[in-house]
Amino acid sequence: AGAQFQYLEVKKTGARQSVGLIQLNRPQALNALCEGLMEELRQALETMEDDPQVGAIVITGSQKAFAAGADIKEMQNKNFQECYSGSFLGGWDKVSTVRKPIIAAVNGYALGGGCELAMMCDIIYAGEKAQFGQPEILLGTIPGAGGTQRLTRAVGKSLAMEMVLTGDRISA
Repeated sequence: AGAQFQYLEVKKTGARQSVGLIQLNRPQALNALCEGLMEELRQALETMEDDPQVGAIVITGSQKAFAAGADIKEMQNKNFQECYSGSFLGGWDKVSTVRKPIIAAVNGYALGGGCELAMMCDIIYAGEKAQFGQPEILLGTIPGAGGTQRLTRAVGKSLAMEMVLTGDRISA
């Protein structure tokens, strides 16, 4: 894809090099979604969307974690006003606005923001070790990037409420 990234590995793959592959690469933090990673993801998606050779995009993580959520260390000192006026999470919806099909290839943890990122994709392929969850309630908050709405559409109201209100996970 040309650009060098700190938190992503980006390349074109497939027999005709028509699949854009974006691998989240922040293993020391279980691919926690920090502002830098999300900005790089936005840039990579825009590049692939503008590339006529790319027909579909795959977003993946590692065997241990697709993405273990938003980076809590970045968030912990922000108050509501800072988040609201600074449009915190503002670029997170880029995945859901890309016109090319995006596939989330999930193995390991997809928790909180990681679960929300997977749900923004058009298709989710879940490996045997995939664990999906919205554990924000365990920190005294709720999903913040559309997770409550997307989860309800994906798994139904009852299971979504159970997951959001208890922090329980589901497997593939």
